[in-house]
Amino acid sequence: MKIKFAALAVSVALLSGCNDDNTNSVEVIKEVEVIKEVEVSPTAITSVKNVILMIGDGMGPQQVGLLEEYAQRAPNSVYKSKNNETALSKLANQGHLGLSLNAPHGASGSLVTDSACSATQLATGIAAGSEMIGLDVEGNKIATILEKAKAMGKATGLVSDTRITHATPAAFAAHQPHRSLENDIAAELISSGNVDVMLSGGARAFLPKDVQKNEEAKAQLAEMGMPADVYAASKRGDENNLVIQAKEQFGYDLAFDKAQLADTEGEKLLGLFANSGMADAIAYKKCQAESSCTQPSLKEMTVKALDILSKDEDGFFLMIEGGQIDWAGHANDAGWMLNELLKFDEAVEAVYEWAKDRSDTLVVVTADHETGSFGFSYTTHNKPETGVHLSGDGMGEHTYKPKFNFGPLEQLDKLYNQTGTFFNVMADVNDNNDFSNSTDHQWQEAIKNNTSYEVSIEEAAIMLETEGVDSENRPYPAFSDFSDFYVYGKDDFTGKIGRVLAKHQNVVWGTGTHTAAPVPVYAFGPAGVTQQFSTLQHHVDIANKMMTALGVNE
Repeated sequence: MKIKFAALAVSVALLSGCNDDNTNSVEVIKEVEVIKEVEVSPTAITSVKNVILMIGDGMGPQQVGLLEEYAQRAPNSVYKSKNNETALSKLANQGHLGLSLNAPHGASGSLVTDSACSATQLATGIAAGSEMIGLDVEGNKIATILEKAKAMGKATGLVSDTRITHATPAAFAAHQPHRSLENDIAAELISSGNVDVMLSGGARAFLPKDVQKNEEAKAQLAEMGMPADVYAASKRGDENNLVIQAKEQFGYDLAFDKAQLADTEGEKLLGLFANSGMADAIAYKKCQAESSCTQPSLKEMTVKALDILSKDEDGFFLMIEGGQIDWAGHANDAGWMLNELLKFDEAVEAVYEWAKDRSDTLVVVTADHETGSFGFSYTTHNKPETGVHLSGDGMGEHTYKPKFNFGPLEQLDKLYNQTGTFFNVMADVNDNNDFSNSTDHQWQEAIKNNTSYEVSIEEAAIMLETEGVDSENRPYPAFSDFSDFYVYGKDDFTGKIGRVLAKHQNVVWGTGTHTAAPVPVYAFGPAGVTQQFSTLQHHVDIANKMMTALGVNE
């Protein structure tokens, strides 16, 4: 900045004549221009036009560690062409990094959260109760950041690789007493007028209950471009066809596969790409390699949402969920979980590229909670049998022989190379989840076919330990430890597989549910906005910081 100074110069000129009496004093005023360069710091940006919130469901610090270890140190890391750098680490290096507590907030809260409560707190900045959607602890409807953004004239969007009616996306745009009311959530999402772009799975909550038998309804859906596997079943208890309503009554364009998504250009879009949850990351990796993917990826949905929402001159709010990190954590499936983390990081990369040169956008990446109490651990299994001679001058006559197996880096490649989830293992044994007549050889073979590991018959026999049955007389798995923390019945055979493989993977699991571990918070954007996230906070604080930055708390 150039600053001009005026100087007053007083000069006394002695004009001498023949004698002293002729001496006069003359005052001369002179303007002097001084040009000085002064460094003035620009005013810090403390507000933004756009907020992008990315939620890695179940992604605690342990899961982030798994991703970073793989990216940086796996012998065959797919990040080698990217300087071994994840998109998450770019946000950390160029933005701010903090931690967040996530349990139900306040004096009357609990120790551990579920996704509905956590997402509600991230959406509203208010303490919420377990399993409620968009309500406070007393059951009152609370306006969310998405709804407040819409009221300001901003565009809004929700993206998830689970179901659009699932707890996390639902909490930003619906208000229901329980997360299980997905049919009501579906109706609320399309009728409220608050969400411009919705991209996910979960078509079953939008379809009439008789869709499997109603040939007219199936023909109508097929004519609209919906694949048969997307309208394969309904969870509704009425004849409402919310897909038709979304188009005809509420003005949504529709997309049901990757090609249709790419072709849509409207300002309101409902994309339903699966009957329930979308394809898992291992299936996605396979179809990518074969160039046969029909569902859009989380990255592709993210890019489309940004393309549509960014056309609004008033700005936008967008929530993007990588929801199957959590599903893999519940399954105690480390290989699946690693692949889900990579799929989520792809979407983070897309957001980073879109936002990196902007000063009007806040990107926040966090998790709702940690799932599974996952960790790498050292073990006595496959511990070194012989010592290794090292050349260092401190070894003397000794060989190097640790007492334990601390985990070779090759484990990271083995986890990435997993070809099926633990649910695929179960399906190979019995596709009806009835393991009453299963054999140890079946389990041994199914584990071998879907993972990078081979287990002994004695280890496979652990899968035959059952306890109790469901209403169809199908057995539940028995656990010798932490049995009260495996709460999902037949699905928890995945946890048994996790235990069979644990020592082979250098992996431990503590639960089939969630933990209260603080989760990472990445904030990227103008430093005047992001630096406040570099602290230990709570999810209600994150919500309020985002709303203040977006100007919706005023």
